[in-house]
Amino acid sequence: MGNIVLNLEMNKIMEMRNFYEKNILDKNIPGSVFAAKTSACMITAYKSGKVLFQGNDSEKEASRWGSASTSATSNKPASSSKAKSIAKGDLPNGIGLMSAIGSDEVGTGDFFGPITVVAAYVRKENIPLLKELGVRDSKDLNDDKIIAIAKVIKDIIPFSLMTLKNEKYNQVQQSGMSQGKMKAILHNQAILNVLDKISPEKPEAILIDQFVQASTYYQHLKSQKEIAKENVYFSTKAEGIHLAVAAASILARYAFIQYIDKLSDSAGFKIPKGAGAQVDVAAAKLIMSKGRDILPSFVKLHFANTDKAIALVNKKRN
Repeated sequence: MGNIVLNLEMNKIMEMRNFYEKNILDKNIPGSVFAAKTSACMITAYKSGKVLFQGNDSEKEASRWGSASTSATSNKPASSSKAKSIAKGDLPNGIGLMSAIGSDEVGTGDFFGPITVVAAYVRKENIPLLKELGVRDSKDLNDDKIIAIAKVIKDIIPFSLMTLKNEKYNQVQQSGMSQGKMKAILHNQAILNVLDKISPEKPEAILIDQFVQASTYYQHLKSQKEIAKENVYFSTKAEGIHLAVAAASILARYAFIQYIDKLSDSAGFKIPKGAGAQVDVAAAKLIMSKGRDILPSFVKLHFANTDKAIALVNKKRN
């Protein structure tokens, strides 16, 4: 699916709004003037003057209003050679402006719900658009903003989502696998999936939001058939270094929110996030209504919250 971006004056955007009046959607897209959908194109106009055309007819629709100053359809291979100039933290100088894959995970500290890992590829020409859309660290955004942004960027950038559901998580954890190893395997697979999607194009960098030292990360992966190693970098707070990591963070949290909503539907009440006292109460309620055997499909059993929830149940029953 093609993506075209035009930079237009506001009077032109209002003219467009009138033209697409019958196609306008009731969507709350951050910073937008309007969003419209034709049979083969999605048009989103922003207050900054940028207009995004997505879909099979993106070029045709965009040509009605001007010539593209920025296009997200380029497939020119990026340089695969490692940057020679290394900055603080062993990151290439200017990495934030490169075409890069970023990866991040959500759910590792939550009692309820899965671990979701996303790797996302952001081409350098799409960085201004993602900034326009409000892409930044998901921890700085509320759920409504995350959902609104994720629904737009998922159709703009190539990405891969890996979801480790509770049943599988508990199974591999009880077999002796650490959470760190689980995350390393998920990150590596998500990155490989994105590399496959964008091939033969190659990113200038791959940036992983660091959760272990690089040596430990690769030690976790030693049994994997394929490991992404070319131009791979690690950094804490990586979402502030490249928007690819911030975008991955948003998409991972969006997937986590959706999963928690499904768990809430199954439980019959709203499942809370985190690992505080509120999840102990929710887990106790779940045990009381559906039995203790339901826990492995809802929670990470090795968390201390499991024992606290059982203690609450025993207290209520005695």
